[in-house]
Amino acid sequence: MTTTIAGIPGLDTESCYAAVKSRDRRFDGVFYIAVRTTGIYCRPSCPARTPGLQNVTFHRSAASAQAAGYRACKRCLPDATPGSPDWDVAATVAGRAMRLIADGVVDREGVDGLARRLGYTTRHLSRVLTAELGAGPLALARAQRAQTARVLVETTELSFADVAFASGFASVRQFNDTIREVYAATPTQLRGRRGGARTPGAIELRLAVRTPFAGAALLRFLAPRSVDGVEVAGDGWYARTLDLPHGPGTVRVELSDVLDPGQTAMVPARFVLHDLRDTAAAVARVRRLLDGDCDPVAVADHFAGDPVIGPLVRRRPGLRVPGHVAGDEVAVRAVLGQQVSVAGARTVASRLVAAHGRPIDSDVPGLTHLFPDAATIAALDPEQLPMPRARGRALTGLAAALATGEVSLDRGPDRDAVRDALLALPGIGPWTADYIALRALGHPDVFLPTDLGVRHAVTALGATAADPAAWAPWRSYALLHLWTSLEESS
Repeated sequence: MTTTIAGIPGLDTESCYAAVKSRDRRFDGVFYIAVRTTGIYCRPSCPARTPGLQNVTFHRSAASAQAAGYRACKRCLPDATPGSPDWDVAATVAGRAMRLIADGVVDREGVDGLARRLGYTTRHLSRVLTAELGAGPLALARAQRAQTARVLVETTELSFADVAFASGFASVRQFNDTIREVYAATPTQLRGRRGGARTPGAIELRLAVRTPFAGAALLRFLAPRSVDGVEVAGDGWYARTLDLPHGPGTVRVELSDVLDPGQTAMVPARFVLHDLRDTAAAVARVRRLLDGDCDPVAVADHFAGDPVIGPLVRRRPGLRVPGHVAGDEVAVRAVLGQQVSVAGARTVASRLVAAHGRPIDSDVPGLTHLFPDAATIAALDPEQLPMPRARGRALTGLAAALATGEVSLDRGPDRDAVRDALLALPGIGPWTADYIALRALGHPDVFLPTDLGVRHAVTALGATAADPAAWAPWRSYALLHLWTSLEESS
């Protein structure tokens, strides 16, 4: 039975405490335990001695624990865990708000801007977030800034002033005060804990993801779809350009398998940013690309008894749904990919980048351009594009809707409303709208029954009588397992 804990609905005291006693890593990031006698909050798997039930409270977010006056544990680093899977899975207001806060919307546009994007008044949004997550938008953004700052302090050579502004703080004093309050340590003390040399001129971070993590399969998805000038891939790595709010950037991530379940893996990522204020946005977007907040154990448990998907999950544990760093870009590429092969779509997209992309300087060979923005594509003559005229008109019509804000793919709006808006555009059918939902919106429950690859996979598995409805609410993962199964039969 679900009860209300410390004013926050959805946390069952006995279940949470049982997870803490067993140090179950699957709940890291799902909730946090705060200990009254020490004034510290931890992740459920913290190796410290389990406190008595009478001395603890449970919180849905690190911001809630911080707002209640607790400091982050220096042993288990609770703020360094992946985000709650509920935030990415749920289409609730709280989940959508967390995605925008992680992208730095509050730092750039304030709480008013966040509320405007979600279609709520500031007061009502604060009520919703406080009820759902135990903290309002300012506290949630502050927790995000503190975590970004800690990572930068411990893993880069940036000056503390640069760290402060890269993390979204308004001043160095605010940065210092927050670090001392949240971590009970000064920035100098945090920096003293790190080890190893850092690469000058770049920000080298480790992005936390839940395990198992099928990084090699993710790379095999991304590499053949990489667009010349925008993306490059090599043995065990993938890199691309980033069009960020304050300027361009690049990222290079190392992708390999980490299959030990229930752990937290660290994906090495090297960012080079034109403006350090884009650090939080860049990290959030790359985590979306990696499907970093997925709970693969929960997904695998759901399919355990399924005769079709179950064996595929056991063969490829930790398979992720590849996200994207830019919703507008993936939408344009979805239209380019209508009724053509992956190689054909890549060729057309590469030509579009060469002709209309914005050149940038990069220290990664092959990364030369940003993908054309929606306004640039909307201004093109569809008759002159290297594709059938109907598709050209669909492409420029979609780009115009994106440029004017008629359709927004920033993961803030309701997913169903976005799908309806896409389907209302000429030339955008269910396959295109659902593919965009899959990769741009991070929708966990998308299936493409008319997709040719899905049909081939189902036939090869002898599963023509399978019922995809039984795979809900994780049909996106079933879809990726079906696509990936074609590698084994090829």
